[in-house]
Amino acid sequence: MIMNKKLILITNDDGFDAKGIQVLTKLMTRFGDVVVVAPDVPRSAQSNALTVTQPIRFRKIEENEQVIRYSCTGTPTDCVKIALNEILSQKPDLLVSGINHGANSAINVLYSGTIGAVLEGCVNRIPSIGFSLCSYQADPDFTNFEPYILQIVQTVLEKGLPNDVCLNVNAPSGEIKGILITRQCKGFWTQEFAGRTDPAGRAYYWLTGYFENREPEAEDTDEWALSHGYISVVPIKIDMTAYEAIELLKQWNLEK
Repeated sequence: MIMNKKLILITNDDGFDAKGIQVLTKLMTRFGDVVVVAPDVPRSAQSNALTVTQPIRFRKIEENEQVIRYSCTGTPTDCVKIALNEILSQKPDLLVSGINHGANSAINVLYSGTIGAVLEGCVNRIPSIGFSLCSYQADPDFTNFEPYILQIVQTVLEKGLPNDVCLNVNAPSGEIKGILITRQCKGFWTQEFAGRTDPAGRAYYWLTGYFENREPEAEDTDEWALSHGYISVVPIKIDMTAYEAIELLKQWNLEK
């Protein structure tokens, strides 16, 4: 039981009316007051993109005793910035993004709007968590994931997170065996486009592709956990410096 009421900011990249964010909002009301600021339309694969060529607008779409919901014309990262600068009068105790419809494991973390929003929260020193379910069904079932979301959120609220570190949480569809703390799997997307020709004879392309796991035997990765029925929790950070390469580059004698 949570004794101290918290302020929780929620966003996503599937849009304010997606089932995943509705489920997440209901869960978060157990911990305190909730403010939802989410894109007005689906904006998947936006990463950390910002809207810079046109104005951003937001509107309140619902308010009750515990939840206020806004839709925003911007990206997920825009939603977080708007919330922190124009909507909220205080810094939230927690930012949660999701529940995403589809996996954000492995290299997907680089492209994900869900995780882009999480990283923006992390930049602002807000404990931040992204939740994703590995299901692309039109009406996914989040039931098995829900108790684990509550467990992870309560633990983060109690223990906090290190500065500049946030969590990328992915769950398999179907039955869940438990939680594993993992690292990001090394892999990439291949055969990424399907070509077509329109009636005028002009070529166009749909983004598609297949994920290729570069380390399928490694048992400490998010992909291994998910394929074996476990939730993967990957701590990620905003500092992208490759510290292990600094000494190598210094040997190149580039410094003057």
